[in-house]
Amino acid sequence: MIDHGIEFPQYRLHVVPAVLALASPSWQREVWLNPDEFEDLGYVVHVLFDDFCDARAPRSWLGKSLRTDEEVSLMADLGAAYSQVQESVGATTGDRAYVESPGWPAVLAAAARLAQVLVTNDLTALSKLHDAGHRWPPSTRSTMPESS
Repeated sequence: MIDHGIEFPQYRLHVVPAVLALASPSWQREVWLNPDEFEDLGYVVHVLFDDFCDARAPRSWLGKSLRTDEEVSLMADLGAAYSQVQESVGATTGDRAYVESPGWPAVLAAAARLAQVLVTNDLTALSKLHDAGHRWPPSTRSTMPESS
């Protein structure tokens, strides 16, 4: 995978959907609270806090799965909002307690702000790749100008 701007673009393929899930109350109610679905809040938390980022201290992920200082700052805001809810409801409480917590709207708002920036930055990166001659699907012939 070619990506000009981050070291681990495959990590970002996990981070962006996790943030989008945190920004969507309808997704949370329809998927997380449905015992027949695979994804739950725990999965999203592992993605954002353990596996592909550290939302409590995201600075070290700049250039790896986060593209800009703004993304780092907004991820830290999301981490702080989530941590406050976790402290108020308890780490072992079920998903319903989180989404019904009085502090949950702050998590939704932080995730929504971050989601907008992540998606905008990804579209900008994609546009730059397109402008540089990268096309999908890749052809057997190079679309890049040959160097002399």
